[in-house]
Amino acid sequence: MRLKKGMTVRVTNGNHKGMEGKILKVFPRNNRVIIEGINLIKRSSRPTQENPGGGFIEKEASLHESNVVVLHNGEPTKIGYKLLDDRTKVRISKNSGEEINT
Repeated sequence: MRLKKGMTVRVTNGNHKGMEGKILKVFPRNNRVIIEGINLIKRSSRPTQENPGGGFIEKEASLHESNVVVLHNGEPTKIGYKLLDDRTKVRISKNSGEEINT
């Protein structure tokens, strides 16, 4: 999985197509990500001492990684890898060849 927490992505398929947001959490085993403010679902909550009335809570649901594309400098790009002279592996943008710092 090439996506990391904190990256800015754009949704390419589904009901939220075209929306952009930051990745909050990554699930590598399932190839899924949670994006801030996208794919909101409503969950009912029971009454507790903090919330005596109970009610509904809106929270983000996960999306499959194939439905998002990484944004680098505001442009969608694919992610590649490059070895530097000191043998360290860095992530680069396939469009511009620049290093991605996230």
